[in-house]
Amino acid sequence: MRKVTAGLFHSVDGVVEAPDQFQFDSFDDKLGELLTGVEERVDTVLMGRVGWSEWAGYWPNAQQDLDFAGFINGVPKHVASNTLTSADMANWSNSTLIEGDLIDYVRALKAQKGGEIAAMGGISLVRQLLFAGLMDELSLITHPVVAGEGRHLFEPGDARTRLDLIRCDVTPKGNVVQVYAKKAE
Repeated sequence: MRKVTAGLFHSVDGVVEAPDQFQFDSFDDKLGELLTGVEERVDTVLMGRVGWSEWAGYWPNAQQDLDFAGFINGVPKHVASNTLTSADMANWSNSTLIEGDLIDYVRALKAQKGGEIAAMGGISLVRQLLFAGLMDELSLITHPVVAGEGRHLFEPGDARTRLDLIRCDVTPKGNVVQVYAKKAE
């Protein structure tokens, strides 16, 4: 069975929304190596409506010599949305609208042969997959900054969920990459 993973850029105060507003000066070669490793394992991407819409407005026209542009433009993208249509998917190559129940769709993807499935560009999507028990690994990439405002991954009232820390790396610029798996019951 394929793994479903997610990696979110995260500030010290827990903000995951709009990381481009606070992460830009903390990238270093070690973080780049870790992120390249993710791209090498992933052959399918899950996205939420907001993330897909934002990224579809930028990445298709980004310089193709940027490593991430080549990856994200080429990889199959499955988009969870109640408002986008199949016709909207033509705005970005390799995009498919998820029809029907998200959880059933992801279970079916996990059962297919292939590499890792990464949830990208969707805070709500990551939460849904984690609480549905479909997230195999959750990476939080904490940048050494207090963002001050923005959405957090977890919200008051979320179900208590135990996680196991399975890996932790610290980069020279102080980024902490924490990889968690759902605690075995």
